[in-house]
Amino acid sequence: MNQQLLAKTFVELADNLVADFDLIDFLRLLTDRCVAMLGADAAGVLLADHDGALRVMAASDEQVRLLELFQLQSDEGPCLECFRSGTPVIVADLTLEVGRWPRFATAAHRSGFGAVQALPMRLRDEVVGALNLFRAAPGPFDPAGTLIAQALADVATISLLQQRSTHRSTILNEQLQTALNSRVLIEQAKGKLAERQGIDMEQAFTTLRGYARSHNRRLSDVARAFIDGFEPLPGLGP
Repeated sequence: MNQQLLAKTFVELADNLVADFDLIDFLRLLTDRCVAMLGADAAGVLLADHDGALRVMAASDEQVRLLELFQLQSDEGPCLECFRSGTPVIVADLTLEVGRWPRFATAAHRSGFGAVQALPMRLRDEVVGALNLFRAAPGPFDPAGTLIAQALADVATISLLQQRSTHRSTILNEQLQTALNSRVLIEQAKGKLAERQGIDMEQAFTTLRGYARSHNRRLSDVARAFIDGFEPLPGLGP
């Protein structure tokens, strides 16, 4: 465990406790650091929208994003159970859960994942989503790592909820709807950039994110500018 990176991650998550922050980039930071520090091969975040339906908001790579989408479309899997129960769902060997989640377990195996733990993004009795960590090899998860992952999920949840006061649900719903709209823009920009530069979707996301950070701009704003094509964006052109 890289203690310095762990401390930096908690500081970075706390730095996002402001009125206007980039939620998509914030959640991608969460998934990337879980992969970097906790021995996970991939990670994803699902959040509930204003209707209570889960949406894929962040994923450490394209493969796990597609698996998370499949889980939602199939309406079965550990992340859904975690969200609905508000408790962790830890599966050391997905091949043993085919009877429990026949479609998801099969899809996860095809995607190269053998174990998963889903951790609730929860504050007291309010569950807003789930943080999901995937491993290629089956086997038990390190209990210390699980505690750290849950702590990161808790900090992220507080970051999402801290702005809410009297009109708590309205504020969160508006924030999540904005993030969902941003997610659509970013996916469109990823596809356009990938086709233009002949790179894969993950490289396209990294390029867009790097441009946004180096120019101190919101990722969604860069994505919109790139899609519209009205603004020169050095390094993102043909």
